[in-house]
Amino acid sequence: MALGASASGKTALLRHVIPAITSAGYGSAVCKMDCLESRDEEVYRALGVPAATGLSGDICPDHFLVSNLPEIWSWAERKGADYLFIESAGLCHRCSPATLSTLSICVVDATSGILSPTRLGPMLAGADAIAITRCDMISQAEREIMAARLSSLNGRASIFFIDGREGYGAEAVASFILEHETTESYENDMLRHTMPSGVCSYCVGERRVGSAFQLGVVGKMDFGEEI
Repeated sequence: MALGASASGKTALLRHVIPAITSAGYGSAVCKMDCLESRDEEVYRALGVPAATGLSGDICPDHFLVSNLPEIWSWAERKGADYLFIESAGLCHRCSPATLSTLSICVVDATSGILSPTRLGPMLAGADAIAITRCDMISQAEREIMAARLSSLNGRASIFFIDGREGYGAEAVASFILEHETTESYENDMLRHTMPSGVCSYCVGERRVGSAFQLGVVGKMDFGEEI
């Protein structure tokens, strides 16, 4: 499962990883999750692998993904895939759709800044591997600083540097995937991290602004003591 912020390079990573998996003699299928629109399915189909897109619409895309895992799994089985790759939308950094049985790879944009990884929450903290993309755009010193920062946030994850344009580093990620034991079923699987609980009135379509229209689980800011 490829997780990470929007436009961090998840599709670019998989575009190079999947051919390496194919060269090893295994079939793949890809499901891209998004909210309103995505053309990434065309990228994956150009690689000659089955691809599908799940658009969540008004629903949180990560909740939508988890709610559809059985259906996505069944679809991949019908396609005869040995490996199922799921690319998340990466819009809600509080959520992480990774499960205990899936191999989770968090994609981080090297040019997004040294503080950006702290905003990725459980997507990063619970990942098995971290792929740092656009590494060709930063210096070696900056790479080392970024790697050290990521290790401080998730010390058990393997770290890979990726050039999404040329494919540098993708074979190492593919080898990492192939070395891990595959999952035969999603039955009895569990999320690695809880998702936000409950819904508020805006989650179910409310448009009016004001406390009188805020129902359900509502969070309020604490501005502290005013001077």
